[in-house]
Amino acid sequence: MRISDCGLKDERRDRLALPFNPRSAIRNPQSQRMSQLALQHYLIVGAILFALGLIGFMTRRNLIVMFLSTELMFQGVSVNLIAFAHYHGNLYGQAFVIFVLVIAAAEASLALALVVLLFRTKNTLDADAWRELKG
Repeated sequence: MRISDCGLKDERRDRLALPFNPRSAIRNPQSQRMSQLALQHYLIVGAILFALGLIGFMTRRNLIVMFLSTELMFQGVSVNLIAFAHYHGNLYGQAFVIFVLVIAAAEASLALALVVLLFRTKNTLDADAWRELKG
C-alpha cells in the first residue's frame, strides 16, 4: 500500500483527486462525445477557412497576403483535426495540431525572413519577382 492511497478505494480516490478524470473520457468515449450536428458545424467552419485561404492564395500576388492565406489554410485543417479528435473521444488530433502549429511557427519565421530579403533586393512584394532570382 502506498502512502498516497490512504486506504481509499480507487473510484473514491480518483473522485477526490480531480474534479474531472481525464482517463474516464478515454475509457468511455460516449460520455464526452459531441453530436453529429456539432461536428458538422466545426467541419463547415474549417472548410470555409480553408476555402478562403485557398482563394486568397490563388488570387493575390502579394507575398505577405499569400503567406497569410497559407496560414489560414493551416488553421482550417487544424479546426477539422480537433473536431474529429473530440468527436472520437481522444486527444490525438489535438496533439497533432500542436505539432503542426510548432512547424507553422518555424515556417513563418523562415518565410518572413525570405520576404524581407526579397523586399530589400527588389523593392517589391510581388510574387513574380521570385522568378528573376537565380542561385
